[in-house]
Amino acid sequence: MTRSAERTTSAVLQVGPLKPSLQDTLRTSYDALVLPTDPEQSAAFLAEHGERVTVAVTSGGAAFDAALMARLPHLEAIVNFGVGYDTIDVAAAAQRGITVSNTPDVLTDSVADTAVGLMIDTLRRFSAADRFVREGSWPKGSYPLTRDVSNTAVGIVGMGRIGRAIAARLTAFGCRISYHNRKPVPDSDFTYVESPQELAGGVDVLVVAAAGGPGTRGLVDAKTIAALGPEGYLINISRGSVVDEDALVDALVNGRLAGAGLDVFANEPHVPQALLGLDNVVLLPHVSSATVQTRAAMEELTLRNLESFLATGDLVTPIAMPSR
Repeated sequence: MTRSAERTTSAVLQVGPLKPSLQDTLRTSYDALVLPTDPEQSAAFLAEHGERVTVAVTSGGAAFDAALMARLPHLEAIVNFGVGYDTIDVAAAAQRGITVSNTPDVLTDSVADTAVGLMIDTLRRFSAADRFVREGSWPKGSYPLTRDVSNTAVGIVGMGRIGRAIAARLTAFGCRISYHNRKPVPDSDFTYVESPQELAGGVDVLVVAAAGGPGTRGLVDAKTIAALGPEGYLINISRGSVVDEDALVDALVNGRLAGAGLDVFANEPHVPQALLGLDNVVLLPHVSSATVQTRAAMEELTLRNLESFLATGDLVTPIAMPSR
């Protein structure tokens, strides 16, 4: 049977919430099924429809684990709306021969912009200064002095596409850049450091841009946070799992870290209560790629991956899968 013929009998499955316009396209153009969120309804749904599903579309808003894959015996591809795919059990997918795609490149600039914006806001405390004005405190005295952004020493954990884009932007600020990566980046103009802890000990600001997933869980640990010290700042635009959140909160609450700018958290959308009252911490609701232009480009690439798989069996931007 040809791929085009298979399309009439197989099904596309939406797993978890997606951008509304993407959901509409999946429904109107692909007659996509939608996996219920209620466990009992989900089990009944999969018993009825699981055999038909050959491709699923998902995002970081839902877990795609081995148990779900087992209920989809003919699943061949998972199309992910987003560059991060840590909510997908990639190892289980590889064992089953299921390919996975993501949306690289199209969100690099917006995420890098967010990292730099967070760094500026955290060091200069602009959000806190805005609150200072709004609450009527300015007539009572000047706002406290803050910290320069230009000419600081910055360490970047993760020198992939986004890490390199952050480094390029900060170079324009005269920042001295060093980095830690799984391995040195060939022909890089920046200084490679062997461990996150060593990197943190030599910089003013540590920017976390590593991919999420089991391999980077807790990569920025309590020792790394301690190495930054009471004059250091941490910026995280990667995944909450990459940083030991308990150690980070403890350091911020007890003055062992100067501040933090956080777009991601370990248990989203829940943010540690202890951070909410700290003026030296900037908290964002995971919005690093949340611009009209970037999300439109992500949607377009997601649909290209889906259409390519349905037409040819190949994905446009497949991720590198672990060996089976």
